[in-house]
Amino acid sequence: MAACTNVICFPRKHFPRDLTSMSTRDLPTAIVLSGGPATRLRPLTENTPKGLVMVGGKPLLDWVIEWLRSCGVRNVVMGVAHLKEKIIEHFGDGSKYGLRIEYSVHTVEGGTAEGFRLAIQRYVHDEDFFAMNGDQIVDLSLAELSRFHEAHRPIVTIVGGHARCAFGHLLADDDGRLLGFLEKPLCDHVFINTGIYAFNRRILDYMPERGDVEETVFPELAKRKQVRVFPFEGKFLTINTQKDLMEADAEMKNWRLV
Repeated sequence: MAACTNVICFPRKHFPRDLTSMSTRDLPTAIVLSGGPATRLRPLTENTPKGLVMVGGKPLLDWVIEWLRSCGVRNVVMGVAHLKEKIIEHFGDGSKYGLRIEYSVHTVEGGTAEGFRLAIQRYVHDEDFFAMNGDQIVDLSLAELSRFHEAHRPIVTIVGGHARCAFGHLLADDDGRLLGFLEKPLCDHVFINTGIYAFNRRILDYMPERGDVEETVFPELAKRKQVRVFPFEGKFLTINTQKDLMEADAEMKNWRLV
């Protein structure tokens, strides 16, 4: 059985089992994009940026920033566009979160490629660093991701996680008799793109002026065998719709950071 993302597919045997045995070095910097208009969350996002929508009693981006801090990240470059002033006012220089936050302004139309490209060019000096869309909540250990990325040395490492199926499943026997139901089970036979990455700065050589990295950069790098998939089996929540928000609110009642 292959483990798949929307970018590339690897057999499970290619994933190292003992990540803790790999050498490690700290990656202190993370780029967090939070610039989209989040139209599927309207009317909540008409006057509030998606990153400040309340989830489990606090703004969505607060969960992300606190998770990064707990994993040892000290420098955050936040890519902002839609309602950017509100995000900048809320987070300030990051000192109240115990890290440093700088802001890279991009356009909504420029997509993730413009957002990541400008953030790297303006503020990132490290050879390797984390990068992510700012709308997911996970219990991922970034130390393990860092070790995996360093061991394989690709330009991009994509964190692959498991999502819940959008529909309930019917269980039937060989004669078509219904045996039972599975209500939106976890799709644990494939990996989806969580929107969390480790980048090497060589990625700048492949970044277009505009577009989305998932549609432009990653397919090209996959052809060059410069993309790896890190298998993540933990909790993964992403907030894209009102339904996602309701489910995340319930889930976050018992959430614990890494």
